[in-house]
Amino acid sequence: MFTTTKEVLTYAEQTNSAIAAFNCYNAETIQAAITAAESKQQPVIIAYGERYQDYMNLEAFAAFTKVLAEQATVKVALHLDHSYQFETIKRAVKAGFTSVMYDGSTHSLEDNIKHTKEVVNFAHEHGVFVEAEIGSMERGAFSDEEEGDGRLTDPDEAVQFVKDTGVDFLAASIGTVHGMYDGEPNIRLDLLEEIKSKIEIPLVLHGGSGTPEQQVLKAIDHGIRKINVNTEISLTAVESMSNTLEKNAKTHLSVVMEDAQKAMVAHMEKVIDVYLNQK
Repeated sequence: MFTTTKEVLTYAEQTNSAIAAFNCYNAETIQAAITAAESKQQPVIIAYGERYQDYMNLEAFAAFTKVLAEQATVKVALHLDHSYQFETIKRAVKAGFTSVMYDGSTHSLEDNIKHTKEVVNFAHEHGVFVEAEIGSMERGAFSDEEEGDGRLTDPDEAVQFVKDTGVDFLAASIGTVHGMYDGEPNIRLDLLEEIKSKIEIPLVLHGGSGTPEQQVLKAIDHGIRKINVNTEISLTAVESMSNTLEKNAKTHLSVVMEDAQKAMVAHMEKVIDVYLNQK
């Protein structure tokens, strides 16, 4: 069933779990995410990044996702991830996204607050929830995200940001990276705990790929309610396609993509299992 991001994050808060927000960009990734969620009977968030617009039309993506969501046996939300342009956010709201992320992390705190508040005012008028970010994550290996400077979130700035913008969810930079880690992860759970103690809205974690399971579980216990996953699912799909083509270089495209989708489902199921945070 099609629902709001707010509703599934409320469920996560009630169950002390996190909802997987799988970055999707075509039919196979959307179908894999919903199939995995149904297999585990858990809510899921389908996330679409602004950077994929030249590859996958935003309105078509929304329409396809909503049809599948309405047929699903679990709750499915639709989220716009890492958007820098107000025009994209307006299109997403009109297309039926249930939440949007405005990424003003490259701006000064003052400008980030100003632009985020404009987005919040517009989105809330249309019943859409808003995620925003302060701090700036670095880009790791195999990522297609923009490079960040690795600046961690300041807890006091987080308090001011939430108060001044009215944002619904906050992405905190605590040492995770976009993509896979080049070295040993250094996740600042102490910083996350301090941020959580000072603000009441749900916290979200970007950079779920490759983050050690025990640190993920601790992050969930410290208030993380949504975790974005992209790169590790991409790597799984690409590996599957490579294996299929290695067996037969002339394999029909439908077979290649079906195999890749099955591989993604299996991987996504494992991710959801971890985020359930059941001991």
